[in-house]
Amino acid sequence: MLNMAEGLARLRELAEGPVVSVVAQAFQDAGFDLAVVGGPVRDALLGRDVNDLDFTTNASPDEILKIVTPISSTQWDIGRAFGTIGARVRGEQVEITTYRADSYDGVTRKPTVEFGDAIEGDLVRRDFRVNAMALKVPEITLVDPTGGVEDLVAGVLRTPTDPKVSFGDDPLRMLRAARFSAQLGFSIADETLAAISELRETLKIVSPERIQSELVRLMQTDDPVRGIRVLVDSELIEEFMPEVSALRLEVDEHHHHKDVYEHSLTVLQQAIELEKSRHPGDAPDVALRIAALLHDIGKPRTRKLESGGAVTFHHHDVVGSRMARKRLQALRFDGDTTDAVAKLIELHLRFFGYAEGAWTDAAVRRYVRDAGDRLEQLHILTRADVTTRNRRKAQRLASAYDDIESRIADLREQEELDSIRPDLDGNQIQQILGIAPGREVGEAYKFLLELRLDEGVLGADAAEQRLREWWAARG
Repeated sequence: MLNMAEGLARLRELAEGPVVSVVAQAFQDAGFDLAVVGGPVRDALLGRDVNDLDFTTNASPDEILKIVTPISSTQWDIGRAFGTIGARVRGEQVEITTYRADSYDGVTRKPTVEFGDAIEGDLVRRDFRVNAMALKVPEITLVDPTGGVEDLVAGVLRTPTDPKVSFGDDPLRMLRAARFSAQLGFSIADETLAAISELRETLKIVSPERIQSELVRLMQTDDPVRGIRVLVDSELIEEFMPEVSALRLEVDEHHHHKDVYEHSLTVLQQAIELEKSRHPGDAPDVALRIAALLHDIGKPRTRKLESGGAVTFHHHDVVGSRMARKRLQALRFDGDTTDAVAKLIELHLRFFGYAEGAWTDAAVRRYVRDAGDRLEQLHILTRADVTTRNRRKAQRLASAYDDIESRIADLREQEELDSIRPDLDGNQIQQILGIAPGREVGEAYKFLLELRLDEGVLGADAAEQRLREWWAARG
């Protein structure tokens, strides 16, 4: 709940901070208005940490650059065409933008840039009322022409103007609604949510890169599940990741099975909790969180109704891995994130074979080898994938995973498990067998690697003997 007295005190602290006060004084001395705008004002009122500082002013981009140059260590004008100048002041990054009064053509999300002459006009064109507030500095005056404070008190997201107009101007704002709902824990006003559903197809004019960026920021919040529910309930997610809403499988009276959609959201929540408890203070693991959300997307395609009421999803791990890779590539995710998500989904069922019966050391080694540098993420995903209400089953699975992690730790100490390699390298294989580089060297290397996985460290002499025996048996 917003306490206005405390909020106003925090606004004063913001205005009197070392960076804001220096910038404010420079603009006042030059005869221009300046205000902190958007997220920093909202977060200060809510008592949240204030990170990036955004300012707005009646100065032109050229005038902004002239004013900030003497007080900053670095300046950049990559956003000059949109009225924005960036600078580093006292070690902090700031962005200062000329008042805007843009218009949109309704075909692309690129605005026709028009500079305004009043801060109120600039604020009304912003995405949500809670982001349409400004703090004039250095005089410390709150400017709130659309009722942002009231929305903060109510914990609700509304657009400053008619939501159909706002989202029609910039469809990406619909995706931001889900992100801010998750980030702030706010609900979305009925008329705003209805406009998202009605205008969801206009998201097609937004580039995949921009959609991906908003999706990543959503997944970085503490409660992305809240935002995902907004996307699914409004059907906006159909425009860029329909595999998630497809998880809401129909359950008929003869084939009862777990609600895959709700299960996936629970797995995501549990993965975040494990991520934070196992690695406190680390940045959010976006690849892990996406993998948790998408780990069962192969189920709708592999679902088979069996006689007697059983439902099977054979090979949904492999199918889901391929689907996730294709989707993330379409959204222009980087290769590392795409590979990580695909691998985690492909391997997420592997552990359950261990829970059914103890693995040999060779099987544990293969598990580690296949996971590679994604092993810790796989640990978290697999543990999070247990959502059963059967306490005894949940305890059995948790105990089994404790056991496999313990065995991995023991084997790692004994064998340098993270870098499993044969006892002989390619050059040694060529020397021992008297062959040149080629396919046969690769086959010999694979034979020795399987031997290493099955039997552990053999040593060079024993490995050479086994290699010679293998080679002789080949004729």
